[in-house]
Amino acid sequence: MKQLPVRSLALTISLFSVGLVHAAPVDLNLPAQPLGDALHALGQASGLEVVYSQAAVAGKVAPAISGPMEPAAALQRLLAGNGLVGSVRGNTVTVAGAGPASSDGSIQLGVSHVSAEGAAVATSDPAATEGTRSYTTASMNTATKLPLSIRQTPQSVSVITRQRIEDQGMNDLNDVVKYAPGVTLKRTASDRQQFLSRGFQIDNIMYDGLPTSVSTYTQDAISSADLAMYDRVEVVRGATGLMTGAGSPSATLNLVRKRPTATPQVSLTTSAGSWDRYRTEVDASNKLNESGTVRGRVVAAYQDQHSFADVRENQRQTFYGILEADLNDSTTWTLGASKQRDDNTSDWGGLPSGVNGENLHFSRSTFLSNDWSYWDKDNYSLFSDITHRFDNGWTAKLAGQKIWAKAWTFSSYPSYDGTHLTQYSGKYDDTDDQTNLDASLSGPFTLFGREHDLVVGTSWRQEKFDQVGGWTSGTLIDGYNFGHDVPKPDVDMSLWQYRNTATEKAVYGAVRFNPIDPLHVILGSRVMWYDFNDRVGTTDYGVTRKATPYAGVIYDLNDTYSVYASYTQIFKPQNYRSTSGGVLSPMTGKNYEIGVKGEYLGGALNGTLALFDMVQKGRGYALPTAQQITDCPSYPASSCYEAAGKVRSRGIDAELTGALTPDWQFTASYTYVISQYADNSDNDGKLFAPEQPKHLFKAATSYSLPGELHKWRVGADVYAQSATFKEVGTGTSDQGAYTLVGLMAGYRFNDHWDGRVNVNNLFDKKYWQGIPGSGGAGMYGDPRNLMFSVKWSL
Repeated sequence: MKQLPVRSLALTISLFSVGLVHAAPVDLNLPAQPLGDALHALGQASGLEVVYSQAAVAGKVAPAISGPMEPAAALQRLLAGNGLVGSVRGNTVTVAGAGPASSDGSIQLGVSHVSAEGAAVATSDPAATEGTRSYTTASMNTATKLPLSIRQTPQSVSVITRQRIEDQGMNDLNDVVKYAPGVTLKRTASDRQQFLSRGFQIDNIMYDGLPTSVSTYTQDAISSADLAMYDRVEVVRGATGLMTGAGSPSATLNLVRKRPTATPQVSLTTSAGSWDRYRTEVDASNKLNESGTVRGRVVAAYQDQHSFADVRENQRQTFYGILEADLNDSTTWTLGASKQRDDNTSDWGGLPSGVNGENLHFSRSTFLSNDWSYWDKDNYSLFSDITHRFDNGWTAKLAGQKIWAKAWTFSSYPSYDGTHLTQYSGKYDDTDDQTNLDASLSGPFTLFGREHDLVVGTSWRQEKFDQVGGWTSGTLIDGYNFGHDVPKPDVDMSLWQYRNTATEKAVYGAVRFNPIDPLHVILGSRVMWYDFNDRVGTTDYGVTRKATPYAGVIYDLNDTYSVYASYTQIFKPQNYRSTSGGVLSPMTGKNYEIGVKGEYLGGALNGTLALFDMVQKGRGYALPTAQQITDCPSYPASSCYEAAGKVRSRGIDAELTGALTPDWQFTASYTYVISQYADNSDNDGKLFAPEQPKHLFKAATSYSLPGELHKWRVGADVYAQSATFKEVGTGTSDQGAYTLVGLMAGYRFNDHWDGRVNVNNLFDKKYWQGIPGSGGAGMYGDPRNLMFSVKWSL
């Protein structure tokens, strides 16, 4: 293999265009290592002549890859996130890159396309984590839509890779939130959950970069996403107004779907575990024509599981299909769809506390709903995008997504008045339709002799939500000797309706200036028009030309460390009425962050240490009763509010994730957050989010044993948090500090069969995953449990 300056490289590309070799699949087992070494190994394994300039690969690292793979797929994996693009199409090589001249006289190439008939292409996602065996990634764009490494992103960002999903046996988004840095899972019933970060509820979930709303109502209709169809989950903590628009200054989770592969790929995974939990996944992908210009992938999963809680049960069916077509050498069209059906025997609310927060000492198996209870959900999605790559390095993309979510609920919750435990039931039908369109243009440009990056775009999204339902009067029950046999009541479904349509239009842009080699400046903004239509009430409101700016500065101290500072904004509309009869202005959130990031072993290991300070202002608070009487025209039919609330959240965010050695993956994170009311005489200094721990530590590791034991791998995970509480009556309902430990062991029988066992909550810690109040909402976390998994792959 040769390392040539660009003048020799152009000649080599011409030779390849004539046709030297056929790019047949080769069996690879390359560890994470410097990119130059990885390219050299690929050349030796495939028999291809891999040509590059030493300056172009200096300081870059390639992820680990393994298994049978065409050189096209292997090359894209090795180059992912390194600012270079390469592919093998039949007997043709395409190489792309950009950059100034290096000291040795060679330069990174501009885009050079040499196409050939019968070309086969690899996955279209160069940042895919599937098959890398890594716990980190070389590139992510959730924060700014610019393809940046973790080190070059001026916010606290993390990724849950496909390898980590499989090692820890994660099945849905709830599992991701449980294990991801800086975020907390709060459950108020078997199938009701909230995600929290930095003191605030997460209300935006993205799918392939397109945001969807998750409000108090819509979370009841939208299922927790099954992970069978996703390559990774990217997490951005803090305000994300640039990319998501309206929301709280908490965090954003971006679920990135699996894409078709150019080589045959089939796997079958089956699992069985405690409480009669069973799950099967099938995943198949390949090119659909001889040339490989059309590719497809299908994923299906089915699970049937009971619970440590009596009666509780879940059946889930997941289907996912995606097609990709290269319309020409520069344009790719994608079309995909998914369905997730959840049939749940579920409660509407969990276990209660005493009237002042006293622990009523229910067993973990207690289920205070009925055997006829259900909470069924049907979620469909249809998505498509078309991407065109220009010869000058620019990319245009048009993407769209439609989600239809339905839920049918008939369930119960308990309430305790100090003497009696009463069960209340409700029956509701929910429909949530969300539509999202986004068009963007991104690429490099030259200014004052330096190269910079720009992305501009426009988006439109709309959510239409409808809920109808009713409830029953209470039934006295004995919570300690409950037979789940309260007769199924009749419910008047006309008692309640809630219907609204929220529409957001926006334009956005971000630019990354590189004025000198070690300095990078990111500036951006999103300007939005927001309209809320209450279709059964009078709380219509709108926001016009609301801007949410973004600014970040990164300074590279050396090849390993960078320091950064960033400022981000977000806003959240509210429908509270003031004394004048108008709607209060939106709450505004601001996030200030400074930190240092390290990129070790050429990027195989990433570290972050950050300090953040967040403020949300303009929260609506009800006026005192005396002022309601004198100043509120609608009182007592409805109350009036004022925008007097302010919350400040400060803390530390630290993470180290990636490969300590080629065989040892590791991740550890620590978050300290204190969120308090401010500028409010009644609540100054009071904790705003006492159910989110001040101290949160999470860690996970996986190690492949050396030598004759190389078929074995072992792993462990740790979750630890400080004490939390909820105010109830005149007291508090408390959860003390606790630590959970999990273990994993895996064995690779041969090239096709692999087994794994996971032990969760090894020491059987009893803890609340949702702290109870007198009206229920208490949910125990899972006791000790085991899960055995076997995977066959082609």
